[in-house]
Amino acid sequence: MGKTYERIDGRLRTFIESQPVFFTATAPLSDDGTINLSPKGLKGSFAVLDEHTVAYLDFAGSNAETIAHLRENGRITLMWCAFQGPPNIVRVHGRGEPVFRDDPRFAGLLAHFPGIDPTPHGLRAVILVHAELVRDTCGYAVPFMSYDAERDLHEKRFAREDDASLSAYFTKKDHIATSLDGLPGLPLPLPPSTV
Repeated sequence: MGKTYERIDGRLRTFIESQPVFFTATAPLSDDGTINLSPKGLKGSFAVLDEHTVAYLDFAGSNAETIAHLRENGRITLMWCAFQGPPNIVRVHGRGEPVFRDDPRFAGLLAHFPGIDPTPHGLRAVILVHAELVRDTCGYAVPFMSYDAERDLHEKRFAREDDASLSAYFTKKDHIATSLDGLPGLPLPLPPSTV
């Protein structure tokens, strides 16, 4: 039932870009390391850059497992499920990297997200993913669920932070600068933005 694709275009791209939520999975190299699986949302925070490259905005949160794993080994899988319409699951397996705020590429990457103001969300990095394997499967067992609206809680929480207070917030958290398994996570204090 599954099919492999050489690129992200046409129907696949349309499907991916229309989903309100996707999931990221990463893991450290250690056999006993903690596998991470995260839901991602916020309309406008994901973009297909070309047929083999996607990116999403990494916002403030209570850990930085994805960043830590990508810094260690680069492996990442992204997954989208059709909760409405015809059943479908799309996975992009690839290599990712966090592009931090002081990286010369940062401003150019932000231009791919015109539909969202990242300022009130405590933007930490842009996660850049180069697809190595693109597959879809049936999704017959995925339930129908309705998308009602975006939550505004994240923006309300982090809109009151500036770079200094955001760095202080991250420093107080146990798993921002260092992952659950002790890997380097988000560089702190936050590097200044190039934009």
